[in-house]
Amino acid sequence: MKLSKLRLISGAVLLACACMAQAEIRLTDPLPLAPEVTVGKLPNGLTYYIKKNARPAQKVELRLVVKAGSILEDDDQQGLAHFTEHMAFNGSTHFKRNELISYLQSIGVKFGADLNAYTSFDETVYVLPIPTNKKENLEKGFLVLEDWAHGLKFNPADINSERGIVLEEARLGKGASDRMNKVLYPKLLNGSRYAQRMPIGKESVLKTFKPEAIKRFYKDWYRPDLMAVMVVGDVEPKQAEKLIQQHFGKLKNPAQPRPRLYAEVPQRSQTEALVITDKEAPDDSVFIRYPIRAAQEPVTIADYRRQMIENLYGQMLSARMQELTQQANPPFIQGGSSMGKLVRGYESFSAYALLGKGGVQPAVDALVQEDERARRFGFSQDELDRARKNMLRNYERAYSERDKSDSSGFVAEYSRNFLEQEAIPGIANELLYAQELLPQVTLQEINETVAKVIPDQQKKLVVFMGAEPKAGASVPTQQQLLDAVAQAERQKVEPRTERVLASKLMDGPPAGGSIVAEKFNSAIGVTELTLGNGVRVLLKPTDFKNDQVLMGSTRFGGQSLFGDADIYNARYASAVVGSMGLKDLAPLDLQKVLAGKTVNVGASLGELSEGFGGSASSADAEAMLQLVYLYFHDVRKDAGLYQSFIGKQQDLAKNSMAQPEAVFYDAVQHATFGDNPRVDGVPRAADFDKVGLDRSLEIFRQRFSSARDMTFIFTGSFELEKIKPLIASYLGTLPVAEVPHAYRDVGMRPVAGIVKKDIYMGSEPKSTISITFNGDVAYSDEQKLTLQALGEVLNLKVIEVLREKMSMIYGGGFETSMGQHPYGHYSVALNLPTGPENVDKVIAAAFAEINKMKAEGPSVADLEKVKLNWITRQQKSLRENNYWMNQLMGSVTQGRDPAQILRYEQRVRAITPQAVKQAAQRYLDLHNYVQVVLYPERKNVAVK
Repeated sequence: MKLSKLRLISGAVLLACACMAQAEIRLTDPLPLAPEVTVGKLPNGLTYYIKKNARPAQKVELRLVVKAGSILEDDDQQGLAHFTEHMAFNGSTHFKRNELISYLQSIGVKFGADLNAYTSFDETVYVLPIPTNKKENLEKGFLVLEDWAHGLKFNPADINSERGIVLEEARLGKGASDRMNKVLYPKLLNGSRYAQRMPIGKESVLKTFKPEAIKRFYKDWYRPDLMAVMVVGDVEPKQAEKLIQQHFGKLKNPAQPRPRLYAEVPQRSQTEALVITDKEAPDDSVFIRYPIRAAQEPVTIADYRRQMIENLYGQMLSARMQELTQQANPPFIQGGSSMGKLVRGYESFSAYALLGKGGVQPAVDALVQEDERARRFGFSQDELDRARKNMLRNYERAYSERDKSDSSGFVAEYSRNFLEQEAIPGIANELLYAQELLPQVTLQEINETVAKVIPDQQKKLVVFMGAEPKAGASVPTQQQLLDAVAQAERQKVEPRTERVLASKLMDGPPAGGSIVAEKFNSAIGVTELTLGNGVRVLLKPTDFKNDQVLMGSTRFGGQSLFGDADIYNARYASAVVGSMGLKDLAPLDLQKVLAGKTVNVGASLGELSEGFGGSASSADAEAMLQLVYLYFHDVRKDAGLYQSFIGKQQDLAKNSMAQPEAVFYDAVQHATFGDNPRVDGVPRAADFDKVGLDRSLEIFRQRFSSARDMTFIFTGSFELEKIKPLIASYLGTLPVAEVPHAYRDVGMRPVAGIVKKDIYMGSEPKSTISITFNGDVAYSDEQKLTLQALGEVLNLKVIEVLREKMSMIYGGGFETSMGQHPYGHYSVALNLPTGPENVDKVIAAAFAEINKMKAEGPSVADLEKVKLNWITRQQKSLRENNYWMNQLMGSVTQGRDPAQILRYEQRVRAITPQAVKQAAQRYLDLHNYVQVVLYPERKNVAVK
């Protein structure tokens, strides 16, 4: 008898339970190390982690993790931990400057997207994914890691060249948040050294430091006893261990190593308030941080159980806070409170709210009183049961996907183990703990824990962060903040009551649905069904994941069918409906009814089409279909939730145009499309005055009252014979009354000719350049692919010339698109952040590369780098449900053969340098583009 995939998974879980029943859990036992990972230590102290993992195939994730970050910098080194990370790509024992990036690109590894690194307070992590289809790739990958560990050259000329790039990265971080955080962090961290050692460092140091300073940092802290090497992927563990010993066994620690100390965060001595304002702040918020305590990573099974309890009450408290936002006049837009990590080794309970029109007092009242309600009266058995169901389901899904998890997830887990001592018992053990321990957690135990954890009028820091006051508005003083909290603490709270809800969405499947035709595309393994009501369904069962089913659907129409006067109602119709729920269930009620299930469905009314998107675990595919059915039959009208949605959107949008980046984006959209009323720019608060409950609901029902001409697509871990009856019942009985099922061309077109516009806004010396080429095209898939290749080879030049050679940018580049609806059109958009003093030079350099591409085309080597990266990525993508969903969706909307997906590599390899050159000549029309440049406010800097 053949068992279904789902039954096999369930059987494995039950077997795991049986094994646990034989082995008694002793809470005093230490947490074990996952048996599937090899953890070792070389004689010099270097730690290593190795795990063989088949997803993705022919690829290994390498990491060099160093317990050294900005917290260790001397005064003359502020920013040099991060600068060291940059220098890892700028010359080493075996790779000259720029050779490393070029080599890795030549084997299909893309800089930024694949190859990367980051620096934080306490660590620096280098990310190196390597394809293993060739033996020499892996060997050379270890050579790269070895060079990073002890072979960096720090050539003075290379350091000077990199200064500009790092300073441009620092420039990107400037703005309202950065200015406000510089005031916040010293108070937030109670005067700790962390506030004095932000990873980006000080500009004065970055501009002037001597090579000796960065060499000293590297010598002091890049040493084997502070390093870990991680190897996870399609590699034999014995081979990986041999390579680790070969490349890292010879590293030596300094004779007199500097002690690796961690910064202390002192306790708060008094209650304080802080008010921080900035004219470019996007929103107003209030934050309450309670006393800091030492964070304890779980060591024993008892510790793990304690962490489970913390997660349970955190989930329940979060649900209560979310419910407060579902009122007609909510106390805040978003809010919550929880025990959270501060920095390594420390945690604290804190409460946060994004403020709405009511301001500080209602938000503080809600946060403080909801916490106090939970502390004093605890939670209900129903709340605990739901949280327990959700938590156990998450463990079960993680266990079922244990052999289908990407290597990158494992290395992230191992990095946390090395850096923070996070336990790694493995998902098999974790599921067993959950199955055995979760049922033993009592409501009394939860409530006793909450009563101890949630602070009771303790010393705290109360912070308001927001926009500078405008006419008729005000911000609170420090004393008013303290008074608001004190007032909230004095108010009496009552126990919470909970409404009794139905136990399921529907009583059962509707009767009458049928499948009238079925055909199989053997080339791509897709079954096509025609239902009795005419609805078309494409089914692609896969084994890419063990417990994932994705759903999508589409049909032409969308917002295009509604006039300009209705554009806001149409644009937000699906969001309005989503905010109100289904049947007699508000959105949070739906979550409660669906507790223990993994399912999500949303409707979308796009510019030219409408449809659904959804996902579910294999066992919950029916619940996903039920939600679709209810969207057609029983959307809910709730004036209170509608008003809550509109009010929150208005509050979110009220300061949108205070941000230079938002003004810039809006200017680009309007410069490109003129004053067309359908331009989708930055939302303003006044926009939502044009969204009416009845009209938006009417528009939604017009488009989703009928499934005529709609195609549904399913990919994932389902069995055809089991899902087909469900599809027949739920989708085959959808109404199919006559409705328009073609989009309308509303005539929206980009402007012609050369348009240039300068925007002056912002306090920081920052600029952004946007150059966009738009036009008509006779669409073809081959032309789209060639245009994408043009964008990618130009991006190689952006990195090579504008970043590495000129040192005038940190990031940015070209993005391309081509579509056939509502007319054949293309876009090539270049976005480059830089300094205002460099705008003209950067624009000139960008156009020089464009002209060179038009005159000479790409080099064979550059085009091969792009091709190999694409082919490598597609080989991985072919084992992903999302990729197949997108490809099948594209085949429906573009009317193309879905089997074309199998010819991707052939089509990529067919692209020639001459074809890319011709694309540059065709699409980069120097007589037809839009150029918008953001400059800071004129009074702050001379830009020309």
